Amino acid sequence: MELIDGNKIAADIIAELKAEVATLPGRRPCIALVRVGEDPASISYVAKKQKTSAEIGIESRLIFPPVTITQDELFALIDGLNADAGVDGILVQSPLPKHLNEVAVFRRIAAHKDVDGFHTMNLGKLAQEDATGFVACTPAGIMELLQRSGVKLSGQHVVVLGRSLIVGKPAALLALQRQPWANATVTVCHSQTANLPAFTRQADILIAAIGKPEFVTAAMVKPGVVVIDVGVNRVPDATKKSGYRLTGDVHFPSVSPLCSKITPVPGGVGPMTVALLMKNTVKARRQNALPGPV
Repeated sequence: MELIDGNKIAADIIAELKAEVATLPGRRPCIALVRVGEDPASISYVAKKQKTSAEIGIESRLIFPPVTITQDELFALIDGLNADAGVDGILVQSPLPKHLNEVAVFRRIAAHKDVDGFHTMNLGKLAQEDATGFVACTPAGIMELLQRSGVKLSGQHVVVLGRSLIVGKPAALLALQRQPWANATVTVCHSQTANLPAFTRQADILIAAIGKPEFVTAAMVKPGVVVIDVGVNRVPDATKKSGYRLTGDVHFPSVSPLCSKITPVPGGVGPMTVALLMKNTVKARRQNALPGPV
């Protein structure tokens, strides 16, 4: 069994982006990071994105509207960033307060600045295999993990557990693409799938993204499978100072001995999400410098 080291692969991508940014003519790439309210997890995530931006040489503009901001006020803030030629990418940190419509907020971001890849146009470009679009960072990071770990998808059976727009659906569309690094046969499973283990045991590559701690057990996989564990779950643990431990959607102790390769939690998919956000921002800087629509 081989561990896929997401920390190392993310560090490699960050080093590549740093070298690329140093060669860009004109101003540095710029990402606007919008965090509504003072949610502790959101504060931590945005700080990590700011730190990585600085490491690469990407300018980050931090905008922290109060939790009381209205939908129209947030729209106006986003409209201003859309119109600002000095901003290449816009990220609105989720989750948003319950009085705000997340889908409407994501759609308000101009598609050519949507470095999170959630805009309807970018999802459509993904379905059409249009490389000018932006792919959601976590599924894009999964593909990078597989490619850089030497995992070939062509002709292989990829089973995706989960059908969210953030991970499951984009991951399935990426694995299906007519590209040398893709060309997989894909099955998408979810909470209503009957006889789920019958499908997961067919997987050559299993992507678990359902948000249920240690849901995938040894009885659900076949020997030699490659497992990408997207889940990050907090499980109570009195032996930990924090009172909890982090675990994925896969029961690592029982599943890992059966795998040819597997991602750990933490240290697997997680670091890739920020790295791919930065990659999308540099891509936006290059595309926004070109004449005409993208």
